[in-house]
Amino acid sequence: MLQDKIKQFTEEIKGFAPTSAVDVENFRLKFLVAKGIVKGLFEEFKTVSTEEKRTLGKVLNEFKLLAEKTYSDAQAQFAQTKKSLQREEGDLTLPGEGFQLGSRHPLSLVRKEIVEIFKKLGFIVAEGPEIEDDWHNFSALNFPPEHPARDMQDTFFVEKKDGNDIALRTHTSSVQVRLMEMGKPPFRAIMPGRVYRNEAISARAHCFFHQVEGLYVDENVSFADLKQTLFHFVQELYGEGTKVRFRPSYFPFTEPSAEMDISCTICKGEGCQLCKNSGWVEILGCGMVDPNVLENCGIDSKKYSGFAFGMGIERITNLKYEIRDLRLFSENDVRFLSQFETELV
Repeated sequence: MLQDKIKQFTEEIKGFAPTSAVDVENFRLKFLVAKGIVKGLFEEFKTVSTEEKRTLGKVLNEFKLLAEKTYSDAQAQFAQTKKSLQREEGDLTLPGEGFQLGSRHPLSLVRKEIVEIFKKLGFIVAEGPEIEDDWHNFSALNFPPEHPARDMQDTFFVEKKDGNDIALRTHTSSVQVRLMEMGKPPFRAIMPGRVYRNEAISARAHCFFHQVEGLYVDENVSFADLKQTLFHFVQELYGEGTKVRFRPSYFPFTEPSAEMDISCTICKGEGCQLCKNSGWVEILGCGMVDPNVLENCGIDSKKYSGFAFGMGIERITNLKYEIRDLRLFSENDVRFLSQFETELV
C-alpha cells in the first residue's frame, strides 16, 4: 500500500543521522534523484483511486518536503563543519604553495656535455676511488719514490698503511691504471671525478676540483689520432672556428707530452685577465702513454700504444660560461646557481 510505504520512509528519514558528507550524498541519491524514492512514490500515486488521492496527496507532499528539508539541513551542517575546519587549519581547497625548481650545477652540465661528446667517439665512462694508494696514484704512472715530479702535485696524505701511502687522489689518472690492470686492450674510456691538491684557494685555483681524463690504448695508436680527437672535442664544445694549438710539455706518464691551448672565449683573443693578455688559454694536458706505464699495468708496450689526456672541468666551464672566478662553483650561492639550466623531474 502507498500509505504504508510513505509511513515507512517517513520514519527512516526522521531517523537519518549523517556522520559524513558521503552519508548526505547517499541520502540524496536514495530519495531525491530522478529514479529515487520520492519520484517513485509520486508515480505510484497516479495509479490510486480518486478517493485515495484526496487523502494521500497532502501526505505525499509533506513527505517530499520532509525529504528535501532533511537533505538541505544535513548539507548545511557539513558545509558549516568544512568552514570551521578551514578557519582552524586554513582553506583546504586552495592550491598548495608553489616552490622554486632547482637548477643543474654548471659543473654537472659541462661534465655531462663532455661525456656525451666522447661517448659519440666510442669512449666509455670509468670511475674509481677518491682515496687512493701510492701505486695507483703515483708509482704505476712513472712517479718513482723521491722523483721530483711528485712536487708538481702537493698531496693530501691520509695515512700510511702497510708501508704504502694512502692519499686523496691528485688526478683521475689513477682510474686509468685500474682500468688497464683489470682488462686487456683495446681501451677507450674517459674518467670524470673529483680530485684534491693542497693549493692556495684563489680565482684560478682550489684545493679540490674536477677532472675528466681520457685513455685510448690499441695497436698503432698515434699522436695524430690524439690531435684529431681533441680537435673534434673542442669544435663540439666551443663551436666551429675555435682555434687550437699544441705546445711541448712534460708529464711523467706520457712521452711525448703536450699542452693544448684554445683561443680565449672570453676576450676572443684580444687579451684579458683569464688568458693573461695572451689570447690563448690552456685547457688540458695530453700525450702518448709512456711505455713504462703500459708495462706497469701488464700491457705489452711493443705491441700496443696509446694516448691520454686530462682536463679540469672548472677551467672548461669558466670558458664556456665566461665565469672569471672558480670559487663560485663551491660557494652554493643561489643567485649564481639559478642562472643555469633548470632540472625538471
